Amino acid sequence: MAKPGTDQARKAAWRLLQGVRDGRSLSDQAEGLGTLSVSDQARAARLAATALRHRARAEAVIAAHVNRKPTPQVADVLILATVELLELKAAAHGVVDAAVTLTRSLGKRGQAAAGMVNAVLRKVSAHQDWDRMPPQRLPDWLRRPIAAQWGKDVAKAIEAAHQQPAPLDLTPKPAAETLPEAETLPTGSLRIAGPVQVSALPGFEAGAWWVQDAAAALPVRLLNPQQGQRIADLCAAPGGKTLQLAAAGAEVTAVDISAPRLKRLSQNLRRCGLTAEIVTADALNWRPKGGLDAILLDAPCSATGTIRRHPDLPFLRDGSGIADLVALQAQLIDHALDLLPAGGRMVYAVCSLLFEEGEDQIRAALTRHEGLQVLHPDLPGIDPAWITPEGGLRLRPDYWPERGGMDGFYLAHLQKPT
Repeated sequence: MAKPGTDQARKAAWRLLQGVRDGRSLSDQAEGLGTLSVSDQARAARLAATALRHRARAEAVIAAHVNRKPTPQVADVLILATVELLELKAAAHGVVDAAVTLTRSLGKRGQAAAGMVNAVLRKVSAHQDWDRMPPQRLPDWLRRPIAAQWGKDVAKAIEAAHQQPAPLDLTPKPAAETLPEAETLPTGSLRIAGPVQVSALPGFEAGAWWVQDAAAALPVRLLNPQQGQRIADLCAAPGGKTLQLAAAGAEVTAVDISAPRLKRLSQNLRRCGLTAEIVTADALNWRPKGGLDAILLDAPCSATGTIRRHPDLPFLRDGSGIADLVALQAQLIDHALDLLPAGGRMVYAVCSLLFEEGEDQIRAALTRHEGLQVLHPDLPGIDPAWITPEGGLRLRPDYWPERGGMDGFYLAHLQKPT
């Protein structure tokens, strides 16, 4: 029989999947897990994320054993249990019993479906081909441009990368001690494989590091901030890049339109013993009180490079609104360049896999701004194949497959003419 805490985590995971069906992201639903223990919160979040990574495969297995399509509520029970059985290799007896109990708790329809759930899952538990099934496909609105950009083999490689949970990456403060359980990546980030409790890691309370994907740490490394330089971090929240800039000794102004997200940034600055000026404002309307040496612009984007960390994204978005994002990015680039003096530098970054938000965006900016140049990316650990024809840096989830991959990013280091 499953432990009560385990059943609570399963039911919470089921609620998370129902929330995604209703259009709410997993992160937006995180506060709703607050009544659970820390371990059950983590288990529920992991189970829901795993179910979303493998939902299409689970649905295909389930479909072979049902006569008619179940209700969304019952379907999510079946998906969670199928993923536990076939992907997480959990013991069949406990998983099936818990799924039947959860189904019965869903009212009259659930009680009527409990027998079907029991029968289907007993058949699913004997399934032999799970590991040979292809990874979950990207939605067409995203797969088409990826295949057009890099070919179908790369699209398949990215889908395979999305199937694996992202490891935990940390950015250490300069001279911080390396965590014994962490691998030091070629670009300088620390990586820990497997689920861990972040707040229990050595150095958390002392602020020796912060959580930040290895790819997300590269824009600041590309900007190469120096002691005393005046740098604006536009669209700064949740703040990992602000922390990097401040740790390098720069005088940082962090600008973001979201006050709640900046509150989290303030908390991380305090934990890490770092300082920055925090401004709640629309970056398009903000102007500095004094001069700037450089700008980091991590622009709003489709976030299509972060699916390995946010497997709910393909189920929440349909590709609409990207044209508006591209227009906003161009406005932000133009405004940021206007804030810089002659010779001033800027790093533009987006966690997107789409050329129109990355490579095409920078090529258009070079056309609009005479004399603007892209500085060659020269960083430790960078594969020359990641450098794009216009001089930017393209990062993809299928890079570093032997290390656990990375988020998809595009970044470019720009300099105004002197």
